Amino acid sequence: MKIAIIGLGKMGANMAERLRRADHEVIGFDRDPDRADVASVQAAVTALDGEPRRVVWVMVPAGEPTNDTIDELAELLDEGDLVVDGGNSNYHDTQRHAELLAQRGIGLVDAGVSGGVWGLEEGYCIMAGGGEADIDHLRPIFDALVTEGGFAHVGPVSTGHFTKMVHNGVEYALMQAYSEGFELLDKVDLDIDVPGALEVWRHGSVVRSWLLDLLAAGVAADPGLNSVTGYAEDSGEGRWTVETAIEHAVPVPAISAALYARFASRQDDSPAMRAIATLRNQFGGHEVRSS
Repeated sequence: MKIAIIGLGKMGANMAERLRRADHEVIGFDRDPDRADVASVQAAVTALDGEPRRVVWVMVPAGEPTNDTIDELAELLDEGDLVVDGGNSNYHDTQRHAELLAQRGIGLVDAGVSGGVWGLEEGYCIMAGGGEADIDHLRPIFDALVTEGGFAHVGPVSTGHFTKMVHNGVEYALMQAYSEGFELLDKVDLDIDVPGALEVWRHGSVVRSWLLDLLAAGVAADPGLNSVTGYAEDSGEGRWTVETAIEHAVPVPAISAALYARFASRQDDSPAMRAIATLRNQFGGHEVRSS
């Protein structure tokens, strides 16, 4: 199958390579000319001329980059063509994109993709939303990309991105729990072999997982994790998960706490904690550390 991929960053480039290894023909465009096969989005679309359905997979950052790319594709593609948004778009944006493309008879499939930089060799997990006919048309592409059992058609357009949003919210909570466990093991004055403790959790334990595998590998290489700073960004999907939970009155305390912990990581000297220290001093005469 012949397909264009717009966006050849860490994920897009690896996905393009995995498809090529499965004998699909990929035309890639990226703003970095050293990565690109063609010089523009228009050139990528033109390279698909002659295909029964031109398929363009978008792998650019969510928000304006995706909005701009899909707006451009809406002008370049024809009725019957198909766009796949494989980025982490907000599902509300996906619904708007689907409406825009549908006005021109262009299909949209939203593909939530998980697997990170390991996906090239291990395969990806893809949760896709879209019409049955569009999904069926993309089956050869999905089959080449995913690991065994790693594909689900989860519903109509926007459900793929919604499912990926919730997936990432769960990921936030899992990462936070493992990280807090690591800190407690590391801080207690019991001379614990922390790398050994994490390693044994990976075998037969009820808390074993791929995330634990990655943490254990990181701690084995750097037992105190002293080579990194305790600053963690959030991609946006954790926020969207919490916002959506609020809208639907679904309690998500673990995911919410994990999101707020990331916010706290960006404060070298938290104003809120300074206020707490002041209050403890005021009502109880507790010692305050000078800055």
